[in-house]
Amino acid sequence: MTQLTVDTSRQFDLFSKRTIQGGPRFLQRLADGLEDRPYTLFTLKPLGPVIGAEIEGVDLREQVSPEVKAELHRALLEWKVLFFRNQDITSEQQLNFARQWGELENHPFLPKGAAAEITRFEKDANMKGQENNWHTDVSWRLEPSLGAVLRLSEVPPQGGDTLWADMGAAYDNLPEAVKERINGLTAIHDFTPTFGRNMPPELLAQKQAEFPAAEHPVVRTHPETGRKTLFVNPIFTTRIIGLDEEEGEKLLQYLFRQAEIPEYQVRFNWEKNSIALWDNRATQHYASSDYYPNRRVAERISILGDRPY
Repeated sequence: MTQLTVDTSRQFDLFSKRTIQGGPRFLQRLADGLEDRPYTLFTLKPLGPVIGAEIEGVDLREQVSPEVKAELHRALLEWKVLFFRNQDITSEQQLNFARQWGELENHPFLPKGAAAEITRFEKDANMKGQENNWHTDVSWRLEPSLGAVLRLSEVPPQGGDTLWADMGAAYDNLPEAVKERINGLTAIHDFTPTFGRNMPPELLAQKQAEFPAAEHPVVRTHPETGRKTLFVNPIFTTRIIGLDEEEGEKLLQYLFRQAEIPEYQVRFNWEKNSIALWDNRATQHYASSDYYPNRRVAERISILGDRPY
């Protein structure tokens, strides 16, 4: 019988070169300088240590008062994504709620709902879910969304969860050498590889002129909290400026993987009339496509954002 000889020194060398190592992770929920204060106008139930919380005691059928809105906004900055259950509201009420965070945007490529500002995701046996990649919404815009309000009106019997990742926590836990490498770098974000891949050439050229590729920092600064967040995603980020293709792609693949680390995530199990409000400047999300051929219907309203810096 042939005896297998194991080169243990080579094993350790290979292991040390793996891009993401195990062990304790630094999980800081609040940006530096923010005080952890209680909420007095509703009940907040954390779903994890750094991201995701359910809100109880707010009825979105009614106009949210300025005081409640202010406290919800503080919760949004602190928890990055907020969930509301049992909210049997109309599309107009959903629009009114979203408008409290700013002007609304229209998505130029996705199906519409009852209003131009509503993006409708209607999935069934004839339309499979396509949103199961980690991404930041419309990062290809010069001014990507501030956030979004998503409501599910129909849910499958199983599956269809959505996951969010805290990209501030992802940045915090990068090795210092990687932080030094990426701070100051910029990357190109482009809709062409996704929404543009099946467009006729004439229409693609028209849309590329209307929505030119955007150059954003690889590490953006949150405009309200000042926190640094990792701002590249595998759907829309195409290359890093100033690096050759091989080096830039290797770095991007490493950075993309950070969103996949469970310690930075929250996973939400939808029920009918559940709503999520998230901060698109601080997170990425992933819609699990594990419910085919069952039906899942969601409507999203996105809030205009600002230019990353």
